[in-house]
Amino acid sequence: MNINDHGFLRVAAASPKLKVADCDYNTEEIKRVIEQAQREDVQILCFPELCLTAYSCGDLFFQKALQQKALESLCKLILFLEERPSMIVIVGLPLCIKNSLYNVAAVLSGDGILGFVPKTYIPNNNEYYEKRWFTSGDNLTDFTVNIEGDNFDLTGDIENSKVPISSKGMIFHSSYGSFGIEICEDLWMPVPPSSELAMLGVDMIFNLSASNELVGKNHYRKSLVQQQSGRCNAAYIYASAGWGESTTDMVFSGACFIAENGSILAESERFSPESELIIADIDIEALRYDRLKNSNYPSATSLIKKEIDYYIDFVTPEKMYRRFNPHPFIPAKEVNDESLSEVFNIQTHGLAKRLLHTGIRKVTIGISGGLDSTLALLVTVQAFDLLGLPRKNIYGITMPGFGTTGRTYDNAVALMKSLDVTVKEIPIKEAVIQHFKDIEQDITNFDVTYENSQARERTQILMDFANKIGGLVVGTGNMSELALGWATYNGDHMSMYGVNTSVPKTLVATLVRWVADSRTDEETSRSILHDILDTPFSPELLPAGEDGKIAQETEHFVGPYELHDFFLHRMLRYGDAPSRICFMAEQAFAGKYAPEELVKWLKLFYRRFFAQQFKRSCMPDGPKVGSINLSPRSDWRMPSDASADIWLEELKKQE
Repeated sequence: MNINDHGFLRVAAASPKLKVADCDYNTEEIKRVIEQAQREDVQILCFPELCLTAYSCGDLFFQKALQQKALESLCKLILFLEERPSMIVIVGLPLCIKNSLYNVAAVLSGDGILGFVPKTYIPNNNEYYEKRWFTSGDNLTDFTVNIEGDNFDLTGDIENSKVPISSKGMIFHSSYGSFGIEICEDLWMPVPPSSELAMLGVDMIFNLSASNELVGKNHYRKSLVQQQSGRCNAAYIYASAGWGESTTDMVFSGACFIAENGSILAESERFSPESELIIADIDIEALRYDRLKNSNYPSATSLIKKEIDYYIDFVTPEKMYRRFNPHPFIPAKEVNDESLSEVFNIQTHGLAKRLLHTGIRKVTIGISGGLDSTLALLVTVQAFDLLGLPRKNIYGITMPGFGTTGRTYDNAVALMKSLDVTVKEIPIKEAVIQHFKDIEQDITNFDVTYENSQARERTQILMDFANKIGGLVVGTGNMSELALGWATYNGDHMSMYGVNTSVPKTLVATLVRWVADSRTDEETSRSILHDILDTPFSPELLPAGEDGKIAQETEHFVGPYELHDFFLHRMLRYGDAPSRICFMAEQAFAGKYAPEELVKWLKLFYRRFFAQQFKRSCMPDGPKVGSINLSPRSDWRMPSDASADIWLEELKKQE
């Protein structure tokens, strides 16, 4: 498994067990952590601020002995890394340049020191007195610094053995990703250096920190890391001083975080007496895709930064540290109720505004006894309650046809009665049979005409009945069906307002279950909703079997909706190529679907997605509820005549 080839980079943040002013002890402990990270195939490893000496040395920073010992420790780490050339390590130390002392990060590899990055903002308030010892990097005038190290070659192949340093920060480039560095207080400022670095295209920000503990501070610190990663569309790797550096009036906890685009991927145990190491696989390709779509991320040409190119032959990890959510549209458990409530409210208020704007006080909605129409009806009822309109103004119309089963029919009627809406039953068999006669369609030929004629007959009934009562047709189709084109053009594909148009199938089911379990008081209604949830997905357009059960299950034809929703999310949210989607799907659905099965359904997804764009190009209005929407007026503008050959050709390599 080569995670780099699929756009991932493995990073780590460490808070080693240190002793104040004991460079030898600290260096040995840092080495142990490096060895641990090497066993986990970490590619870039970040340590805390001033970790070679410890942060809390106070006036000892002025001592030449401590400054020199820190440089000697740096030399030892360089020699140590020569035997581990597949890793970049970032450490902190005090560095004296022309009679000024700087708090710097040193970026190390097996080839030497790639560069020094000085701290920009020096705190000098409350318990912090850093300006007593350190100078801001803004005051630097040199672009390189000479380091003497007792016959140690600290800089590898760098010309004239000078190490790059920059007052304006520094960007480190590789073929797999670029990164920048800021130090502790830099993050807490109104405009952190990382903001400028992000504008210049860095994928990852490493922060070497020494942030002490106060009541409530960790929550705020974590939110800073999380939010800055989101604002910068970047990964943010934060490593803070550990418990061993606590001294005098300050206590440190070793708080470490790894965040990516607003989400926390890893977090350390605080107040641990042992060294802490957290690891995550950063999705570089996804970060770059977000930048590509955001036109506010041009190169900030006015911001001059020193740029360093480096080549590291990174080791190929044997396992992924990252876990891929097989159901990316379903909210995480910790925010489940809040997020589902938001989705439901967006749907509800979208419909309510359309009714309010048009002055329409009645609607028609086709109720099949399936999940989609169930959710649409629940949303419509909520919208009418919100507007103070009588529920009897909701005309739920069930239209049994050739494939309607007793189970779905009974559930449709029972659901409408339980919600106190007007129940209408209009069978379509006779009308469709007459239509078959008119167009000379063989009623025993169960082809696409047989199926679509029923869907269009139902839509005609809904539209005409809406005209009759002066109402609006509420659409029930979901986003997964739109992606696959699993809808009849100008049939169930069409409505006057589609409340489910940006809700994928997996989320439809989750919303209905949420309503049943947390928003329904009556046991009868709850029982109806759960039986609908247990009913197989089907358009019920083919005659039912002799046993009266559904003869046409959607997922037998188009494949599992959970797979298609995963494919859709990766393709549209991150622009992933087929090989990358396969790679992640294999991780997400390991043990459930074989690789060849994933390829099979992904092929079908691409074929249908490209072939069915013409339906999406004229889809009705509907509320956008998440980060993905297929409306041509919103997120997705695709030509109806595009070829899928490039995507399908790449998939052949996966077979």
